[in-house]
Amino acid sequence: MVDLPPWLQSFLDRLAAEDLSAATRRGYRYDLLQFAAWYAALYGSPPELARLTEHDIIAWRQHMIARRQLRATTINRRLEAVRRLLRWAEATGVVAANVAAGVRTIRLTGDRQPVGLTAAEVHGLLRAAGESSHGLARRNYALVQLMLQTGLRIGEVAALRRADVTLRDRAGVIRVCHGKGLKEREVPLNATARRALRQLHEHDPSARPEDPVFRSERNAPLSIRSIQNTIAALVRRARLTRPGISAHSLRHTFALAWLHQHPGQLIELAQLLGHESLDTTATYTRVSAEDLARGVERTPFNLDG
Repeated sequence: MVDLPPWLQSFLDRLAAEDLSAATRRGYRYDLLQFAAWYAALYGSPPELARLTEHDIIAWRQHMIARRQLRATTINRRLEAVRRLLRWAEATGVVAANVAAGVRTIRLTGDRQPVGLTAAEVHGLLRAAGESSHGLARRNYALVQLMLQTGLRIGEVAALRRADVTLRDRAGVIRVCHGKGLKEREVPLNATARRALRQLHEHDPSARPEDPVFRSERNAPLSIRSIQNTIAALVRRARLTRPGISAHSLRHTFALAWLHQHPGQLIELAQLLGHESLDTTATYTRVSAEDLARGVERTPFNLDG
C-alpha cells in the first residue's frame, strides 16, 4: 500500500471548500491514490508534484490503456483527477505549470446520451407517488414533479427551504442556493410544478420560511439518501423494471425533454441545470441507441422493414 502523498489531504480540503460532495471527493482520492501507487512502483517513492513532467502523465495514460480492462471513461476520469490536482497546485504556487493540461484524453467512440424516462414510465411514477400511503401522497407527488419539471440535482432538492420557493398565479421560481460550487441560480417553475408545490404548501400553512420544502414522516428534512430511497420505492411500486431508473433519471428526463422542445439551446439548458461547462450539457445531444436503431430500420435496403 502506497503512503499517502503529503499533498493529497490539502487538495481534498480544497475540494471540500468548493462544496464538492463527499462521494466526489472519495472518487478523486481513489483515482489519485491509483496514480500515486503506479508512480511509486515505477520510481520507488510517491510523486512530488513539482517534479512531475508531461511524460509522466502520458506514461500513466498509456499504462492504463495497456491494462485493457479499464474503460475509456475510467481512464479519462483518472486523467482529469490528475489534471485538476495540478491545476490546484499551479494556482497555489506548488508547481510552475500544469503539465497534465495538454495530455489528450481517450476518444469515446461508443458514447450515448443519458437515458431518461419514457412517457409511460413518467405516468406510472407519478401515479405511484400520488397513491403513496401514510399521508405522503402530496409530498411524494410534489417531489417527483419538481424533479421532472426543473431538473434539479438531488442535493439541491434536499437543501430547498420554503423561502427559496416563489409561487404566483402565472409564474414561479426556485432559488437554488446550494448548487455545485455554492453558486446561486434561479430556475423557473412551470404550471405543473407550481400546482404540485402549492398543494404541498397549503397542506402545511404554518410552515416557516426556513423550514425544508420536503420533510420526513418525523418532520425532519428529507436527506439525499431519503430522496433516493423514496424514488427507488416509487419505481418498484410503479413496477418499472427497466434497469438503471433512479432519482437522477428525473434530471436526465427533464434535460432531454427540454432539448426536444428547444433544439440547440444548450446554453439555456446549461443555465437551468447549473452546469459550468457546455461539454457536460452536450452529452444530452448525443444520439441515443433507439435513434440509431430507428435509423438503421429506415435504410433503403431494409426490404423486410
